[in-house]
Amino acid sequence: MSQLFTHLKKDETTVFSQAFKLKFSDSVGVDWRTLGRWLNIEENYLDMIDQENLKVNAKAYSMLTKWLQMNDNPTVDELKIALKKMNRMDLIRKVDEFTKTSNSPEIFSGFSANKDLLKLSAELKKYYLKYYGEISELQTLLKTSTNLDLRHKFVDLCIVDAAKTQMDAVFSVERKEFLEKQMRYTPIPYSKVFTQEKSVILISGIAGIGKTWLLRKCLLDWSNDLIWKNVELVFYLECRRINQYENISNINDLLSFFYKEILSNFSISIHTTLFIIDGLDEFKYFNELLNPELKCNYPIVNVLAEIQNYKHLVAGRVYAIDQYQSLYTDRSDKLTIQIMGFNENGITNYVENHVMKENKEIVKATLKESPIAKAMASVPFYLSSMCKIISDSKTINKNSFLTMTDLYANIFLYFLRKHIIKNNKMIYQIMENDSNKKYILNICKIAFELLVKNKVVFSKEEFQTFVSDFDKNEGNFFGFIEKIETDLGCYYQFAHLTIMEFCASVYAYNCLSSDEIKTNKKLKSCLSMICGLTNASQNSLIKFLVNLNPSKRSSEKSILLYSILDRLSKSINCFIFEDGRFDVFDNFDFFYECFYESQSSFTDKINSIVDELNKQWLKGWTISIHDGKTSYATSCDNYFVNYYIKSGRRLNRVLVDKNILSDEEKNLLVRCSTNVRYVWFYHSINFEGWKPKNKIEKLTIWISDYLITKKDFKENFLPWINLCEELDLDLHDDIDFFKDICEWIRCSNIKKFKIKYRGKYFRNLDELTL
Repeated sequence: MSQLFTHLKKDETTVFSQAFKLKFSDSVGVDWRTLGRWLNIEENYLDMIDQENLKVNAKAYSMLTKWLQMNDNPTVDELKIALKKMNRMDLIRKVDEFTKTSNSPEIFSGFSANKDLLKLSAELKKYYLKYYGEISELQTLLKTSTNLDLRHKFVDLCIVDAAKTQMDAVFSVERKEFLEKQMRYTPIPYSKVFTQEKSVILISGIAGIGKTWLLRKCLLDWSNDLIWKNVELVFYLECRRINQYENISNINDLLSFFYKEILSNFSISIHTTLFIIDGLDEFKYFNELLNPELKCNYPIVNVLAEIQNYKHLVAGRVYAIDQYQSLYTDRSDKLTIQIMGFNENGITNYVENHVMKENKEIVKATLKESPIAKAMASVPFYLSSMCKIISDSKTINKNSFLTMTDLYANIFLYFLRKHIIKNNKMIYQIMENDSNKKYILNICKIAFELLVKNKVVFSKEEFQTFVSDFDKNEGNFFGFIEKIETDLGCYYQFAHLTIMEFCASVYAYNCLSSDEIKTNKKLKSCLSMICGLTNASQNSLIKFLVNLNPSKRSSEKSILLYSILDRLSKSINCFIFEDGRFDVFDNFDFFYECFYESQSSFTDKINSIVDELNKQWLKGWTISIHDGKTSYATSCDNYFVNYYIKSGRRLNRVLVDKNILSDEEKNLLVRCSTNVRYVWFYHSINFEGWKPKNKIEKLTIWISDYLITKKDFKENFLPWINLCEELDLDLHDDIDFFKDICEWIRCSNIKKFKIKYRGKYFRNLDELTL
C-alpha cells in the first residue's frame, strides 16, 4: 500500500481513492478475475486473492489494489480499456461516475499520502505501549501491585493446535474437554504462531486461561516491531464493548468510537490492517453472526462480518470459536489454536514470583497433593486464586480443594470477603448475617437467569428485573459484577464466567425443586456442582452456601442427590462397536463425577440405584482406564469403586485401553480386580511385579496391533489367564511363541476360549494341538 502512494501522481491518487476503490469493487462483482487478467495480473496472484478473501467485493478490491501496486503510473484510461475488452460498458460509465465523486476533498480527507499511514501506525504503537503494558488481575497479587507488567513478567502460555473441533462445549463440559486435552497436547512456540503471515488466526480457551493476556502481549510485540512486520495498523476491539454500539453500520465509524483520539477521517485499507477481536463468546448477536441468513436489525453484525475481509485474529471460549470456524470452510490461510494455560515451568515461575517466601512450600505441597489443584493450576485464574487462598488462610485445611465444588466455593467466599465485604472477619461470622445471605442469593439469581438464557451481558433494564430497588443497591453488586460504561450507556456482566456458573448452581440448589433441576437442559452442565453442594461435611466451606433460602424445605434438599443420580443412571447407554469395544466412558464417568462431588456414601437410596443398574448385563457398572482420561476423572472412579467394592458388590467390567498407567490408575485397577466379572485389555501393560488374586468370569485380551515378547506376555497376562474361566484372545500375527500360549492354556482352568491368530480361530484343545 505504501508503494502505491509513492508512485501515483497527485491527480491519479485522488481518482484511485479509498472511496473509488470500494465503490468500484462492489460494482465489478464476479467479473473481478476476468478484469484482473485483462489488467495483466498473473494467475497465481489471482488464485491467492481468491483464497485469502471470502466475499466477492473483497476479492475485487484486492485485485484492484494489486494492479495499482504493479504500475508506476496507473491511469483511469487503462482501466477503461480493460473494461471495454470485457464488453462492460456499464462499468465504464460507473468509473466516470465514481471519478467525479472521488475528487471530493471531503471523502479523501485525512488519507492523502503515505505519511498519514506511517504517522497513524506510530501513534497506535505508542498508544498500546503506554496503556496495554499492564493488565489487571481479578484479585490483588500477593507480592506485587494489582497490575501485572506484561512486558517484564509475562509467563509463557501453552499454545496447541486446535484443529479438532468440540462443538457445543459450554461451561463445565468445556472444562471437561480442557482437562482431557491436557493429557495429550504438544505445545507450539509463540514465535511460530505470531511471526508467520496468516490472514486468519482463531484462538480458543476456557475462561481464565489467559487469552486476553496473550492478545495484549501481541499488541506490545507488534508495537515493538517483533511480529506482524508487514501490518501497518492493528486495532484491538473487545466484544463486551462492541455490544453497546449495535447501530454502527461501518468499520470506520466503529473505530472512531474506540480510537477517536488517534483517528481523524482516516479510511483504512484491507492490505494494511489487522483486527484483534477479543471475547467472541460475549458478543450479544453471536448467533446472528454465525447465521447470515437470519434477520437481524442491528448493523453491528454486518460490521463484524465485514472484518472477515481483513486480516484478523479472533479469540473466545472454546465452544464459540469452534462454531465460528464454520464460516471459514474455504480458507487455506487460517490457523486455529487453543490456549492451555501454564505448563509446569510456568506454574513454578508463577509461584516463585507471586507467593511470599513463607507460604511457598505449603502452596507447592497443595498443588502436588490435591488432584483438583494440580489439574486446574495451569489456568491462570485458578492458580492465582488458589495461591491467595492458601497464603491468606490462618489454618491450612487439606480438604479445601478436595472437589471441584470445594475449589469454586473457596474462590467465591474468598472473593466475597476480600472484595465485597472487605473486612477480616471469618467466613462463619460473615455468613451469620442474613443480609449477606440475601446478597449472595441475589447474585446467584442473576447468574442463573443469564445461564438459562445463554447470555453473558445484560442491560440496566434486565438488571432491574433481577433485583428489587435496583437504584439503591446497584453499587453493592460490583465486584462479582462489572459495570461497563460507554458513550451510548452502560451494561453489566460477571467479572468472571467461572464465578457465574458456580453462582447459577448455588441458586438452583437453594431455590429449585429436584424436578426443575433435572428437566432444565441448561442446567446439565451444572449437575456435578449441584451434587457437590449436597456435601454434608462440616470441614467444607460449602455448608455456608446451602441454606440461603429458608423457604426451601429440607426434605426437598435431602432427595436432590438421589434424584439426580437416579436420572443419570437411567440415562446410561452402552454401545458395542464392530471391533467389540465398548463406548461407555462418558455415561459412567459423569455419574462417578457427580457422586464424587457429593462426597456421599452408599446410602439406602443410592444402594437401590446401584442395584437396579446391576441387573442389566450390558449396562452393569463399568470402570474404564484409557488415554485422555484425566487424573480428576480417575479420582472420581476411585471414590466410587472404594464404596462399591467395600459394599461386597461385584463390578461388571473393567476396560483398560492404555499401556502406561499412572500410580492412581494402577491403584484403581488393583482395587477393581478384587471383585470383577469381566476384564478387557487392549494394550500390553507392565504391572511391575503385581499379580491379580481373585477369579474373573471372562478375560478379553486384544493385542493384535501390538507385537509383544514371550517374557512380557508371561509376566503381564498369564496371571490373569490363570484366574479366568473364559478367554477371548486376539494375537499379533508375528508373535513366535504361540505354542507356549497353547501349553499355558492347556494347563489352566479355562473352561471356554477363543483365540485368533494369523487369520484362524481356535476354540478347543484339539484345534490347539493342530
